[in-house]
Amino acid sequence: MEPVTHFLTGACLGRSGFNRTTAYATLAMTLAAEAPDLDVLWGFHGPVAAFEHHRGITHTFLGAPFMALLVTGGVWLWHRWRSRREERRGGAARNSSKLLLPPVRWGWIWFLALLADLSHLLLDWTNNYGVRPFFPFNPHWYAGNIYFIFEPVYFAALLAALIVPAILGLADREIGVRRQLFHGRGWAIFALCFGLVLGCWRWAEHERALHLLAQQNYQNEAPIKMSVSPYPVDPFRWFGVVETKDFYQTATMNTRTGEFASQDPEDIYYKQPQTQAILTAKESWLGRVFLDWSKFPYVNASSGFGTVPSDAHYTQVHFQDLRFAYNVLFINGRKDNPLGGTVTLGSNGKVDEMEMGGRMQK
Repeated sequence: MEPVTHFLTGACLGRSGFNRTTAYATLAMTLAAEAPDLDVLWGFHGPVAAFEHHRGITHTFLGAPFMALLVTGGVWLWHRWRSRREERRGGAARNSSKLLLPPVRWGWIWFLALLADLSHLLLDWTNNYGVRPFFPFNPHWYAGNIYFIFEPVYFAALLAALIVPAILGLADREIGVRRQLFHGRGWAIFALCFGLVLGCWRWAEHERALHLLAQQNYQNEAPIKMSVSPYPVDPFRWFGVVETKDFYQTATMNTRTGEFASQDPEDIYYKQPQTQAILTAKESWLGRVFLDWSKFPYVNASSGFGTVPSDAHYTQVHFQDLRFAYNVLFINGRKDNPLGGTVTLGSNGKVDEMEMGGRMQK
Protein backbone atom coordinates (compact mmCIF):
# COMPACT_ATOMS: atom_id res chain seq x y z
CA MET A 1 0.00 0.00 0.00
CA GLU A 2 1.03 3.62 -0.31
CA PRO A 3 2.82 5.12 2.73
CA VAL A 4 0.03 7.24 4.24
CA THR A 5 -2.28 4.23 4.58
CA HIS A 6 0.48 2.42 6.48
CA PHE A 7 0.99 5.39 8.82
CA LEU A 8 -2.75 5.66 9.47
CA THR A 9 -3.03 1.92 10.13
CA GLY A 10 -0.21 2.11 12.67
CA ALA A 11 -1.83 5.08 14.40
CA CYS A 12 -5.18 3.29 14.60
CA LEU A 13 -3.48 0.17 15.97
CA GLY A 14 -1.90 2.29 18.70
CA ARG A 15 -5.19 3.96 19.56
CA SER A 16 -7.14 0.69 19.56
CA GLY A 17 -6.00 0.08 23.13
CA PHE A 18 -2.28 -0.61 22.91
CA ASN A 19 -1.60 2.97 24.01
CA ARG A 20 -2.78 1.95 27.48
CA THR A 21 0.08 -0.54 27.89
CA THR A 22 3.04 1.83 27.62
CA ALA A 23 3.93 5.40 26.80
CA TYR A 24 4.93 6.01 23.16
CA ALA A 25 2.84 3.05 21.97
CA THR A 26 1.04 5.03 19.27
CA LEU A 27 4.25 6.75 18.17
CA ALA A 28 6.11 3.43 17.89
CA MET A 29 3.30 1.69 16.01
CA THR A 30 2.82 4.60 13.62
CA LEU A 31 6.53 4.64 12.72
CA ALA A 32 6.90 0.85 12.60
CA ALA A 33 3.89 0.49 10.31
CA GLU A 34 5.86 2.34 7.62
CA ALA A 35 9.42 1.34 8.63
CA PRO A 36 9.80 -1.50 6.06
CA ASP A 37 9.67 1.08 3.28
CA LEU A 38 13.11 2.28 4.35
CA ASP A 39 14.23 0.07 1.48
CA VAL A 40 13.62 3.13 -0.73
CA LEU A 41 17.13 4.18 0.30
CA TRP A 42 18.38 1.69 -2.28
CA GLY A 43 17.14 4.21 -4.83
CA PHE A 44 20.35 6.18 -4.31
CA HIS A 45 22.13 3.32 -6.11
CA GLY A 46 19.87 3.59 -9.14
CA PRO A 47 16.44 2.37 -10.28
CA VAL A 48 17.42 -1.25 -10.88
CA ALA A 49 19.01 -1.51 -7.44
CA ALA A 50 15.87 0.05 -5.94
CA PHE A 51 13.67 -2.42 -7.82
CA GLU A 52 15.80 -5.39 -6.78
CA HIS A 53 15.57 -4.56 -3.08
CA HIS A 54 12.03 -3.17 -3.00
CA ARG A 55 9.99 -5.31 -0.63
CA GLY A 56 13.10 -7.28 0.10
CA ILE A 57 14.63 -8.11 3.48
CA THR A 58 12.81 -5.26 5.27
CA HIS A 59 9.51 -6.85 4.22
CA THR A 60 10.18 -10.31 5.66
CA PHE A 61 9.43 -12.22 8.84
CA LEU A 62 13.19 -12.45 9.38
CA GLY A 63 13.68 -8.71 9.08
CA ALA A 64 10.60 -7.67 11.07
CA PRO A 65 12.16 -8.05 14.57
CA PHE A 66 15.15 -5.95 13.50
CA MET A 67 12.93 -3.26 11.98
CA ALA A 68 10.99 -3.19 15.25
CA LEU A 69 14.26 -2.85 17.14
CA LEU A 70 15.29 0.03 14.89
CA VAL A 71 12.02 1.83 15.61
CA THR A 72 12.41 1.14 19.33
CA GLY A 73 15.87 2.70 19.18
CA GLY A 74 14.44 5.77 17.47
CA VAL A 75 11.75 6.12 20.13
CA TRP A 76 14.40 5.71 22.85
CA LEU A 77 16.42 8.57 21.35
CA TRP A 78 13.30 10.72 21.26
CA HIS A 79 12.57 9.81 24.89
CA ARG A 80 16.10 10.73 25.95
CA TRP A 81 15.97 14.08 24.17
CA ARG A 82 12.55 14.85 25.61
CA SER A 83 13.56 13.85 29.15
CA ARG A 84 16.66 16.03 29.08
CA ARG A 85 14.69 18.97 27.76
CA GLU A 86 12.17 18.61 30.59
CA GLU A 87 14.98 18.38 33.13
CA ARG A 88 16.42 21.65 31.86
CA ARG A 89 13.01 23.24 32.16
CA GLY A 90 12.38 21.86 35.64
CA GLY A 91 10.56 18.68 34.72
CA ALA A 92 9.32 18.02 38.24
CA ALA A 93 6.39 20.32 37.54
CA ARG A 94 3.98 18.15 35.57
CA ASN A 95 0.28 18.50 35.18
CA SER A 96 -2.10 15.95 36.66
CA SER A 97 -2.99 14.36 33.32
CA LYS A 98 0.64 13.43 32.68
CA LEU A 99 0.77 11.61 36.01
CA LEU A 100 -1.91 9.27 34.69
CA LEU A 101 0.08 8.27 31.62
CA PRO A 102 1.42 4.70 31.58
CA PRO A 103 5.13 4.28 32.21
CA VAL A 104 7.62 3.56 29.43
CA ARG A 105 7.99 -0.21 28.95
CA TRP A 106 10.64 -0.83 26.32
CA GLY A 107 9.82 -4.51 25.91
CA TRP A 108 6.24 -3.61 25.14
CA ILE A 109 7.32 -0.89 22.71
CA TRP A 110 9.44 -3.39 20.77
CA PHE A 111 6.57 -5.91 20.70
CA LEU A 112 4.03 -3.33 19.53
CA ALA A 113 6.46 -2.10 16.87
CA LEU A 114 6.76 -5.71 15.70
CA LEU A 115 2.97 -6.02 15.40
CA ALA A 116 2.80 -2.78 13.43
CA ASP A 117 5.64 -3.94 11.17
CA LEU A 118 3.73 -7.14 10.43
CA SER A 119 0.66 -5.05 9.57
CA HIS A 120 2.78 -3.49 6.82
CA LEU A 121 3.55 -6.93 5.38
CA LEU A 122 -0.13 -7.86 5.52
CA LEU A 123 -1.27 -4.71 3.73
CA ASP A 124 1.43 -5.05 1.06
CA TRP A 125 0.33 -8.65 0.52
CA THR A 126 -3.20 -7.47 -0.26
CA ASN A 127 -2.20 -5.75 -3.52
CA ASN A 128 -0.97 -7.32 -6.74
CA TYR A 129 2.70 -6.33 -6.39
CA GLY A 130 3.17 -8.91 -3.64
CA VAL A 131 5.72 -9.60 -0.91
CA ARG A 132 8.36 -12.22 -0.15
CA PRO A 133 7.78 -12.80 3.59
CA PHE A 134 10.00 -15.89 3.76
CA PHE A 135 12.97 -14.37 1.90
CA PRO A 136 15.88 -15.28 1.79
CA PHE A 137 14.91 -18.88 2.57
CA ASN A 138 12.05 -18.84 0.09
CA PRO A 139 12.19 -16.16 -2.66
CA HIS A 140 8.61 -16.81 -3.86
CA TRP A 141 6.34 -13.77 -4.25
CA TYR A 142 2.90 -13.92 -2.61
CA ALA A 143 0.09 -11.53 -3.57
CA GLY A 144 -3.50 -11.42 -2.35
CA ASN A 145 -4.72 -9.18 -5.22
CA ILE A 146 -7.66 -7.81 -3.23
CA TYR A 147 -6.74 -4.16 -2.59
CA PHE A 148 -5.45 -1.62 -5.08
CA ILE A 149 -2.23 0.06 -3.94
CA PHE A 150 -4.41 2.99 -2.79
CA GLU A 151 -7.84 2.03 -1.51
CA PRO A 152 -9.85 5.26 -0.93
CA VAL A 153 -12.60 3.54 1.08
CA TYR A 154 -10.23 2.02 3.63
CA PHE A 155 -8.16 5.21 3.65
CA ALA A 156 -11.25 7.28 4.47
CA ALA A 157 -12.20 4.95 7.32
CA LEU A 158 -8.73 5.24 8.88
CA LEU A 159 -8.66 9.00 8.46
CA ALA A 160 -12.11 9.39 10.02
CA ALA A 161 -11.06 7.23 12.98
CA LEU A 162 -8.30 9.73 13.80
CA ILE A 163 -10.04 13.00 12.92
CA VAL A 164 -13.55 12.50 14.31
CA PRO A 165 -12.45 11.85 17.93
CA ALA A 166 -10.30 15.00 17.79
CA ILE A 167 -13.27 17.06 16.61
CA LEU A 168 -15.54 15.54 19.26
CA GLY A 169 -12.87 16.28 21.86
CA LEU A 170 -12.91 19.95 20.88
CA ALA A 171 -16.69 19.98 21.25
CA ASP A 172 -16.43 18.37 24.70
CA ARG A 173 -13.97 21.00 25.91
CA GLU A 174 -16.29 23.72 24.68
CA ILE A 175 -18.96 22.52 27.11
CA GLY A 176 -16.52 21.82 29.92
CA VAL A 177 -16.31 18.04 29.74
CA ARG A 178 -13.09 16.70 31.25
CA ARG A 179 -10.55 15.62 28.65
CA GLN A 180 -10.04 11.87 28.29
CA LEU A 181 -6.53 10.49 28.05
CA PHE A 182 -7.33 7.61 25.69
CA HIS A 183 -10.11 8.86 23.46
CA GLY A 184 -10.96 7.44 20.04
CA ARG A 185 -10.45 3.77 20.90
CA GLY A 186 -13.83 2.69 19.52
CA TRP A 187 -13.31 4.61 16.29
CA ALA A 188 -9.87 3.04 15.77
CA ILE A 189 -11.18 -0.48 16.36
CA PHE A 190 -14.08 0.17 14.00
CA ALA A 191 -11.74 1.37 11.21
CA LEU A 192 -9.47 -1.66 11.54
CA CYS A 193 -12.43 -4.06 11.62
CA PHE A 194 -13.93 -2.24 8.63
CA GLY A 195 -10.72 -2.81 6.69
CA LEU A 196 -10.81 -6.51 7.59
CA VAL A 197 -14.45 -6.90 6.52
CA LEU A 198 -13.81 -4.97 3.30
CA GLY A 199 -10.83 -7.23 2.59
CA CYS A 200 -12.94 -10.36 3.11
CA TRP A 201 -15.62 -8.99 0.78
CA ARG A 202 -13.01 -8.19 -1.85
CA TRP A 203 -11.52 -11.68 -1.43
CA ALA A 204 -14.92 -13.21 -2.22
CA GLU A 205 -15.28 -11.00 -5.31
CA HIS A 206 -11.70 -11.88 -6.29
CA GLU A 207 -12.64 -15.56 -6.36
CA ARG A 208 -15.74 -14.78 -8.44
CA ALA A 209 -13.60 -12.82 -10.89
CA LEU A 210 -11.18 -15.74 -11.24
CA HIS A 211 -14.11 -18.08 -11.89
CA LEU A 212 -15.46 -15.71 -14.54
CA LEU A 213 -12.03 -15.54 -16.17
CA ALA A 214 -11.73 -19.33 -16.25
CA GLN A 215 -15.08 -19.70 -18.05
CA GLN A 216 -13.94 -17.86 -21.19
CA ASN A 217 -12.57 -19.30 -24.42
CA TYR A 218 -9.08 -18.15 -25.44
CA GLN A 219 -8.83 -19.09 -29.13
CA ASN A 220 -9.20 -22.73 -28.06
CA GLU A 221 -5.90 -22.56 -26.16
CA ALA A 222 -5.70 -23.84 -22.61
CA PRO A 223 -4.75 -21.20 -20.02
CA ILE A 224 -1.39 -21.80 -18.37
CA LYS A 225 -2.08 -19.36 -15.54
CA MET A 226 -4.38 -16.46 -14.79
CA SER A 227 -4.70 -13.61 -12.35
CA VAL A 228 -7.11 -10.80 -11.50
CA SER A 229 -6.20 -7.39 -10.08
CA PRO A 230 -8.49 -4.93 -8.27
CA TYR A 231 -9.65 -1.47 -9.17
CA PRO A 232 -9.94 1.05 -6.34
CA VAL A 233 -13.33 1.75 -4.69
CA ASP A 234 -15.45 -0.63 -6.78
CA PRO A 235 -15.19 -4.19 -5.38
CA PHE A 236 -16.99 -5.63 -8.41
CA ARG A 237 -14.59 -4.35 -11.07
CA TRP A 238 -11.47 -6.40 -11.88
CA PHE A 239 -8.70 -6.59 -14.43
CA GLY A 240 -7.72 -10.06 -15.59
CA VAL A 241 -4.66 -11.51 -17.31
CA VAL A 242 -4.48 -14.97 -18.88
CA GLU A 243 -1.37 -16.64 -20.28
CA THR A 244 -1.57 -19.31 -22.96
CA LYS A 245 1.16 -21.03 -24.96
CA ASP A 246 1.20 -18.35 -27.68
CA PHE A 247 -0.13 -15.15 -26.14
CA TYR A 248 -1.36 -13.19 -23.14
CA GLN A 249 -4.89 -11.82 -23.02
CA THR A 250 -6.20 -9.06 -20.77
CA ALA A 251 -9.79 -8.20 -19.93
CA THR A 252 -11.97 -6.20 -17.57
CA MET A 253 -14.74 -7.90 -15.61
CA ASN A 254 -17.67 -7.02 -13.42
CA THR A 255 -18.55 -9.70 -10.90
CA ARG A 256 -21.93 -8.13 -10.13
CA THR A 257 -23.20 -8.20 -13.73
CA GLY A 258 -21.02 -11.03 -15.06
CA GLU A 259 -19.73 -8.75 -17.81
CA PHE A 260 -16.48 -9.82 -19.51
CA ALA A 261 -14.97 -7.17 -21.80
CA SER A 262 -12.08 -8.12 -24.08
CA GLN A 263 -13.01 -6.96 -27.56
CA ASP A 264 -10.03 -4.78 -28.44
CA PRO A 265 -7.21 -6.45 -30.44
CA GLU A 266 -4.79 -4.63 -28.12
CA ASP A 267 -6.01 -6.90 -25.34
CA ILE A 268 -3.99 -9.74 -26.90
CA TYR A 269 -0.19 -9.70 -26.54
CA TYR A 270 1.47 -12.31 -28.73
CA LYS A 271 4.73 -13.71 -27.41
CA GLN A 272 7.73 -12.70 -29.49
CA PRO A 273 10.36 -15.19 -30.68
CA GLN A 274 13.32 -15.50 -28.32
CA THR A 275 15.89 -13.63 -30.39
CA GLN A 276 19.48 -13.24 -29.27
CA ALA A 277 18.77 -9.63 -28.28
CA ILE A 278 15.88 -10.68 -26.01
CA LEU A 279 17.92 -13.51 -24.48
CA THR A 280 20.81 -11.14 -23.79
CA ALA A 281 18.48 -8.58 -22.23
CA LYS A 282 16.93 -11.26 -20.01
CA GLU A 283 20.40 -12.11 -18.71
CA SER A 284 21.10 -8.47 -17.81
CA TRP A 285 20.79 -7.20 -14.25
CA LEU A 286 17.44 -5.57 -15.01
CA GLY A 287 16.20 -8.64 -16.85
CA ARG A 288 17.05 -11.07 -14.04
CA VAL A 289 15.47 -8.88 -11.36
CA PHE A 290 12.36 -8.21 -13.44
CA LEU A 291 11.74 -11.83 -14.40
CA ASP A 292 12.26 -12.96 -10.80
CA TRP A 293 9.38 -10.69 -9.74
CA SER A 294 7.05 -10.58 -12.75
CA LYS A 295 4.07 -12.94 -13.00
CA PHE A 296 3.13 -12.09 -16.59
CA PRO A 297 6.27 -10.72 -18.28
CA TYR A 298 5.73 -9.39 -21.77
CA VAL A 299 9.11 -8.85 -23.45
CA ASN A 300 9.45 -7.29 -26.89
CA ALA A 301 12.27 -5.76 -28.91
CA SER A 302 12.54 -2.77 -31.24
CA SER A 303 15.42 -1.14 -33.08
CA GLY A 304 16.68 2.22 -34.23
CA PHE A 305 15.40 4.64 -31.59
CA GLY A 306 15.81 5.61 -27.97
CA THR A 307 18.27 7.51 -25.87
CA VAL A 308 21.23 6.24 -27.86
CA PRO A 309 22.21 7.65 -31.27
CA SER A 310 19.88 6.56 -34.04
CA ASP A 311 21.49 3.44 -35.39
CA ALA A 312 19.80 0.36 -36.86
CA HIS A 313 22.21 -1.82 -34.95
CA TYR A 314 20.94 -0.57 -31.60
CA THR A 315 18.15 -2.62 -30.09
CA GLN A 316 15.88 -1.86 -27.18
CA VAL A 317 14.23 -4.68 -25.26
CA HIS A 318 11.18 -3.62 -23.27
CA PHE A 319 9.96 -5.41 -20.16
CA GLN A 320 6.36 -5.08 -18.99
CA ASP A 321 4.28 -6.95 -16.42
CA LEU A 322 0.75 -7.22 -17.78
CA ARG A 323 -0.76 -7.20 -14.30
CA PHE A 324 -0.29 -3.42 -14.50
CA ALA A 325 -1.46 -2.92 -18.10
CA TYR A 326 -4.79 -1.38 -17.12
CA ASN A 327 -5.91 2.22 -16.87
CA VAL A 328 -6.53 3.53 -13.38
CA LEU A 329 -5.85 6.72 -11.41
CA PHE A 330 -4.62 8.71 -14.43
CA ILE A 331 -2.22 5.94 -15.51
CA ASN A 332 -2.52 4.38 -18.95
CA GLY A 333 -1.14 0.93 -18.29
CA ARG A 334 -0.53 0.10 -21.93
CA LYS A 335 1.39 3.27 -22.78
CA ASP A 336 2.90 4.35 -19.46
CA ASN A 337 4.26 0.86 -18.70
CA PRO A 338 4.26 1.21 -14.90
CA LEU A 339 7.03 -0.79 -13.22
CA GLY A 340 8.44 -1.67 -16.63
CA GLY A 341 12.00 -1.30 -17.87
CA THR A 342 14.14 -1.09 -21.00
CA VAL A 343 17.49 -2.65 -21.79
CA THR A 344 19.41 -1.07 -24.68
CA LEU A 345 21.91 -3.23 -26.55
CA GLY A 346 24.72 -1.72 -28.58
CA SER A 347 25.90 -2.70 -32.03
CA ASN A 348 28.17 -5.29 -30.40
CA GLY A 349 25.14 -7.02 -28.89
CA LYS A 350 26.09 -6.11 -25.33
CA VAL A 351 24.13 -4.11 -22.77
CA ASP A 352 24.66 -0.35 -23.14
CA GLU A 353 21.94 1.06 -20.86
CA MET A 354 19.26 0.00 -18.44
CA GLU A 355 16.31 2.26 -17.68
CA MET A 356 13.33 2.08 -15.30
CA GLY A 357 10.78 4.76 -14.58
CA GLY A 358 12.61 7.30 -16.70
CA ARG A 359 15.85 6.85 -14.75
CA MET A 360 19.06 5.33 -16.04
CA GLN A 361 20.96 2.79 -13.99
CA LYS A 362 24.58 3.95 -13.74
